[in-house]
Amino acid sequence: MAGSCITMISIQVKQLTKRFGGVVALDRLDLTIKPGELFFLLGPSGCGKTTLLRSLAGFCAPDQGQIFFGEDDVTQLAPHKRNTGMMFQGYALWPHLTVAENVAFGLEERHLPASEIKSRVAAALAAVHLDAQATRKPNELSGGQQQRVALARALVIRPRCLLLDEPLSNLDAKLRLEMRQEIRRVCQEYQLTTVYVTHDQKEALSIADRLAILEHGRILQMGTPREVYRQPISRTVAHFIGETNFIPAQVLAIDGRRLSLATAVGNFEGSLGDPTKVPVVGSGVTLSIRPECWELRSQVSLPNCIAGRIGSTVYLGEIAQHEFIAEGGLTLKISERNPRFIDSAQRPKLYATVDPDDVVVLVD
Repeated sequence: MAGSCITMISIQVKQLTKRFGGVVALDRLDLTIKPGELFFLLGPSGCGKTTLLRSLAGFCAPDQGQIFFGEDDVTQLAPHKRNTGMMFQGYALWPHLTVAENVAFGLEERHLPASEIKSRVAAALAAVHLDAQATRKPNELSGGQQQRVALARALVIRPRCLLLDEPLSNLDAKLRLEMRQEIRRVCQEYQLTTVYVTHDQKEALSIADRLAILEHGRILQMGTPREVYRQPISRTVAHFIGETNFIPAQVLAIDGRRLSLATAVGNFEGSLGDPTKVPVVGSGVTLSIRPECWELRSQVSLPNCIAGRIGSTVYLGEIAQHEFIAEGGLTLKISERNPRFIDSAQRPKLYATVDPDDVVVLVD
């Protein structure tokens, strides 16, 4: 298989800095990506994620810092000498060439023997399940199939790493779901170190090995999707990844990472999002509680229980999205799985409870 010829490499970025006029796109950024890892870069527009990807590809020369592919310093290396596979938002396929010819183009530019080009193209098309479409033109393919061609073209050169710049943004929702898993499967099969830029949180949470949240050219937090989602270390990260409820609180007591807290809607117990930031008793903090972490009950359940009523509801079958109006006046988003509390008129008063492990205390 072609994938067996790809050598896994690590990617290391040291103190990378890039300025565009007075704008700092990358600010002394450090990052290590493990061999064979599918690594996602996320963040709002202008956070630096695309500049970082272009720097890895060699299209953007940093003002300072270093980039290593394995043991090799590639900081000053031209793009075509880095041997990276690239996928962009657009498919960038030649319309007059067949699928096989499109995939073969990069190999022909490298002047490889015809027999090797033929075998590599066949293996790359088999990897993305397009063997039967080899003789078709791009306009005869669906959007998802065209994106598979682009993926095969990136793989066929046996790249040192794969760089993806929002590759699925032009696909409809169903095809995006299909291609997410396809990219994940191919990267695992080829054991290919991959850096993937996206603004789609679900895309990152569903297939990433690890991810980094960027803002103003710096990494705010890095970890597995579960770590970043369940234990954000700042209000910015909690707000960017998924939905959450922010509740102002005051620290009553501290016992290791567990804190006792007072809020306008009742007392809570929770854990620090960032264990390196320990507040003092009496100081103000923010609680982050995901909508799906709440549980609605008809009776009081301690700890972390508040009284209120359901204001409005969006019923989606397996889940209901409630607007819960607490007695203290705070409005919360609550997602109820296997919904039971739909007819709020029959239940004027309910209680919302949450496990202390799901209450993240943020010190900003």
